[in-house]
Amino acid sequence: MMQTPSTSHYVGSQGADWWRGAVIYQIYPRSFMDSNGDGIGDLKGVIDKLDYIASLNVDAIWLSPFFTSPMKDFGYDISSYRDVDPMFGTLEDFDRLVEAAHARGLKVTIDQVMSHTSDQHAWFEESRQSRDNPKADWYVWADPKPDGAPPTNWQSVFGGSAWQWDTRRCQYYLHNFLASQPDLNFRTPAVVDAMLEEVRFWLERGVDGFRLDAVNFCTHGELKDNPPRQEIIESFLGVRPDNPYGYQLHQYDKTQPENLLFLERLRALLDEYPGTTSVGEVGDDDALGVMAEYSQGGKRLHMCYSFNLLTDKADPGYLHETLTEMEARIGDGWPCWALGNHDVTRLATRWQAQGQLDKLRLYMVFLLSQRGSVCLYQGEELGLPEAELTFEQLVDPAGITFWPAYKGRDGCRTPHPWQADSRHAGFSRATPWLPVPEAHASLAVDQQEQDADSLLNAYRAFLAFRRTQPALVKGDVRYHPVRDEVLCLERTYQQTRLLVALNFSDQTVTRPAPEGAEALGDAPKWLNGEWQAGTLTLPPFGVAIARCPQAQEDASWDV
Repeated sequence: MMQTPSTSHYVGSQGADWWRGAVIYQIYPRSFMDSNGDGIGDLKGVIDKLDYIASLNVDAIWLSPFFTSPMKDFGYDISSYRDVDPMFGTLEDFDRLVEAAHARGLKVTIDQVMSHTSDQHAWFEESRQSRDNPKADWYVWADPKPDGAPPTNWQSVFGGSAWQWDTRRCQYYLHNFLASQPDLNFRTPAVVDAMLEEVRFWLERGVDGFRLDAVNFCTHGELKDNPPRQEIIESFLGVRPDNPYGYQLHQYDKTQPENLLFLERLRALLDEYPGTTSVGEVGDDDALGVMAEYSQGGKRLHMCYSFNLLTDKADPGYLHETLTEMEARIGDGWPCWALGNHDVTRLATRWQAQGQLDKLRLYMVFLLSQRGSVCLYQGEELGLPEAELTFEQLVDPAGITFWPAYKGRDGCRTPHPWQADSRHAGFSRATPWLPVPEAHASLAVDQQEQDADSLLNAYRAFLAFRRTQPALVKGDVRYHPVRDEVLCLERTYQQTRLLVALNFSDQTVTRPAPEGAEALGDAPKWLNGEWQAGTLTLPPFGVAIARCPQAQEDASWDV
């Protein structure tokens, strides 16, 4: 039976800083719920499932792009910022969605793609006509080298040169992603003014915030060659050693100092609408440093997230290193953490936890215990594994380009399973745009709702519990050294001090417990560590949370 949202003793952020410590549920509209039987999810489908989202005890939703688009990159190539693509519905549908979400206590954030547009946007169609039209400098244009080669060696994230030749202007234009996604020129003041007006349009329609796609790509640097990278490593957005994008240090093509000035103007606009927020997606060689720089001082973005926890690395040593470095660098900034999204292999597969309830609950508590806000990607609460698709089923241009070394992002974008015994798992009456894997049907919402011990109900229970714990929502954090593959941290807020212990090993671990540590009586029963007689015992992949005296400074976990 559908559960209703838990509102008792709710201590989550209210008012203007609701975003601080908030849990944001990411919806990929194409794959969430199809209301009209065309095989593609839509805004009315999201409205139909708002009660389900509210029952998770999250604070907000984030809608991936639904704007008018030729869909070469499935909505991240926008041809009109101010309208809804007909496949998703209408502006009136969006307005109803905002109203219905707010009625359920859910904030609404939307994707804003600012660094580039579609090549079918009216701005680009005008810009490419000549070198002297009113929008001639709205995109990044450059002359070829004397031998006709591209201006620089910059690479596209999706493979090949980041420069595309245009015969109308006899110049190259920059595209950090697909050739059909030309980069806007944020060094042109009129472009900055125009983009801020696009943001204002949605603020006036009542949105509560923006997820800013590839926000550090907005401003390019000098047209100089990027230096080579000495060691080719995996990067963001599935950039792997088989993609030449990873062969360079990205010194000139993104993350330029001038971008900070744009972010300050954007923040000033958001501040005109109290209670709104922003979270920037950062893909950079030094992503943690950029996260800190972009969110510090209260005059740029409210928070940022990166791909540092969206890799294959699930060992507690790496996680501890990433989190402690972030805390050391972020100062008064604010991070946002995610373990999954629409660009990476699903968590259950990536961290080798498919079908393992104890592991999946461990990863959930790990994420929801960190200092910062959290994004949960649809299906994560069900433990969905990555969908295995054939080459013929792929639609993602990145997967098609780099097959078979990289299969693209389609495997994490398949439709949300609602009903195990229904055709296409209750997502649509028609054949969906991507198939619903058989392995997902048994994990459908209707099956997990009937099982008190399911992962879905674990998410509901822990998120309801988290709402009653100010230390987990807003508290400071301190990390203890990793021992025996156990990651320990403490969260403190006012007079409350909570200790969180996470066993990433498949062995039972026993260790001394800080004096006065007491299990929380109102915590979910599967927080299954035992605090007893000065000892903590954690089963394999076990989790424990205890309350300790605030004044105590116990260093026993630090050695």
